[in-house]
Amino acid sequence: MGYPVPMEQSLPDPNVAFGDHRCPGPSYRDLVLRDETGVPAPVLESEYRYRGSEPIGFHRYTSKEFAELEFEKVFMRTWQWACREEHIPNEGDYHVYDVGQRSIILVRDPQGKIRAFNNFCLHRGTQLKPPGDQGNANRFTCPYHGWAWSTSGKIASLPCRWDFPHLSDDDLELPEILVDTWGGFVFVNFDPTAQPLHEYLGVVPNHFQGAWDLSKRYVELHIKKRLPCNWKAAMCAFLEAYHVYKTHPQGLRATGDANAQYDVFGEHVSRFMHTSGTQSPHVAAAQTEQEILDFLLGRRFAGLEGRPIVPEGKTARDVYYKISNEQLANKYGSDYSEFKVADSIDSIEYFVFPNGFFFPGARICINYRFLPNPDNPDECTFDLLFLRLPAVGQPAPAPAKPYFLDINDSYTTAPGMDPGLGGVFDQDTDNMISQTRGFKGSMRTAETLGNYQEIRARHLHQTIDEYMARP
Repeated sequence: MGYPVPMEQSLPDPNVAFGDHRCPGPSYRDLVLRDETGVPAPVLESEYRYRGSEPIGFHRYTSKEFAELEFEKVFMRTWQWACREEHIPNEGDYHVYDVGQRSIILVRDPQGKIRAFNNFCLHRGTQLKPPGDQGNANRFTCPYHGWAWSTSGKIASLPCRWDFPHLSDDDLELPEILVDTWGGFVFVNFDPTAQPLHEYLGVVPNHFQGAWDLSKRYVELHIKKRLPCNWKAAMCAFLEAYHVYKTHPQGLRATGDANAQYDVFGEHVSRFMHTSGTQSPHVAAAQTEQEILDFLLGRRFAGLEGRPIVPEGKTARDVYYKISNEQLANKYGSDYSEFKVADSIDSIEYFVFPNGFFFPGARICINYRFLPNPDNPDECTFDLLFLRLPAVGQPAPAPAKPYFLDINDSYTTAPGMDPGLGGVFDQDTDNMISQTRGFKGSMRTAETLGNYQEIRARHLHQTIDEYMARP
């Protein structure tokens, strides 16, 4: 595979303003406008502005003091998804969400309302339900002295109540945390004065409609992995496609990367979109549409009957999306007729500050969450969910239980994980180990970012700074 020197090494045009440089050749928008199905309306929206070129200090990834302040200023004041509605569908169903040193019990109360309570006893602070626990209960009982609360947060049992005349029933109600739902996800916010969730989400509720409605999906696979890096460093690995040509070169013959589109929608939301079914601008030799399709399908059809053919005037994308959706429909029994080429096969990824990633696609139907390690800024926890449409006319299966992986465990070992995709995630983990060493050992004390391809990483840090500066 060759790399064209002019694109890789030529200096940027000095007559172009910072932030306005783009990869030579067709853009993501140019490519999807060729699709025979047309383009989903949200894909045609674009919002980018130059946000500076200043270095980002490595201390933001390594400092214990920075991590502690970040947790109080960011995680205690932002909406973050804690579980799916399908995790707690019935009265008494509960799910424990832990972030930092905080812990929440999310429960469906007798009226069917989702409530979020502080998961600690009001007597002497003991945690009521263990980290990551889920199940069904009619009360939450402290394992230490037996104080218990109903699923409405009211005190239900207090042994030797006569010894606590100084406490009323109102004093004994479990502290409640703001909770709301969107797209089948249950969000929480520790700040009682927070703006409503649907305002916080910006363009996301309007974009994720119809085929993109995530509330219609179920958790097919859930992997929870410990990662060897700060939560922000882990997220930044998934905020750009710039790394694809070096970290994931196996897909360049049929993956757009340098010509991806990057958007920042207001304070809390950003997005990237890159193609499947077009060759990377890094690939020097032009391929035919047929060669791209053959590569996508992972087969060599020379001389064989039944070879999928790209018709005259069509593209590999046009053919591949039909094959892909037909495969998905046969495997899951689902209806993919609402999806167009772009949202069937492309990587379309929305990020919601501080730590949630949402993909609306048919084939790339994944969601991420990154949680900081409260004791070690060099580690974090990565939740990887696959959300599928249920079979037509059938109830959605119960959500998959999380499968736990440690740092050195390959994603490919998780039951149900596609080996090829698991290998891609493994490549990302290898980078994280090396980068964490660089944060501490580099003679430079900061990273430098591209003005366009890494705009979402810069936006992340700038939003953190805005929250950190608030009283």
